[in-house]
Amino acid sequence: MVVRFWSARTTELRYPEYLRHFNLNVLPLLRSKEGFLEARVLSQSDGVVVQFIVETLWTSLEAIERFAGEDRERAVVAEEAVHLLTSYDHRVHHYDVTVREQAREAAASA
Repeated sequence: MVVRFWSARTTELRYPEYLRHFNLNVLPLLRSKEGFLEARVLSQSDGVVVQFIVETLWTSLEAIERFAGEDRERAVVAEEAVHLLTSYDHRVHHYDVTVREQAREAAASA
């Protein structure tokens, strides 16, 4: 398994709009890709600026290429999302998952 990390920044006011975009547009696209397993959005705010990381879990780098294209480290950012961000990373990072533990409750309900 491989985790794909991408980070961006926006304002406190625009962050709910970005999350709406993520839920309505990004998640359906991710779900349509073979090899996609899960997604998380992690955020931190100082009350004005929100920094956030989008973390997606994939079965393999090949699955990521089916989503991102041949240049798998290129960030995939829709035009409609760009205006919601104050800045964003144009390149992403990938990490192999070498240890993964799920809580028993979470594993039992999955």
